[in-house]
Amino acid sequence: MPSSPARRDERAPSIGEIEAIADEAFAAIPEVLRAQVEGVVIQIHEFPDEDTINDMELETPFDLLGLYSGIDLTSKSLTDPGGEIDMIFLYRRPLLDYWAENDLTLGELVRHVLIHEIGHHFGYSDDDMETIEGRAERP
Repeated sequence: MPSSPARRDERAPSIGEIEAIADEAFAAIPEVLRAQVEGVVIQIHEFPDEDTINDMELETPFDLLGLYSGIDLTSKSLTDPGGEIDMIFLYRRPLLDYWAENDLTLGELVRHVLIHEIGHHFGYSDDDMETIEGRAERP
């Protein structure tokens, strides 16, 4: 029987604790890929901001676990001015909500979302990543 993700007497992990989990997940990514993500800022927020909620037409702020913001590697040009900072946002409350309802460790979930957002940095669409994940899950 799977264990409960958190007992009622335990407190939910803080932003700092989620950040530590994300740092650990990032460190486990193969160096050849990590080098391509150098300079991408990873931030943990409670929820997406109002602009993101509106832009993505989310029904609730719990609908988004993470977000890549920036210009993906396939669209970057050496002649582009270096304006926008590439960022990955992980959203603590939606992550905790999803974690509580599914049979994953919090580390597995954070790693999955982080890698998904890194995929966007590499220029992969959600459909591309679903296909890749589907192939990886086959025996």
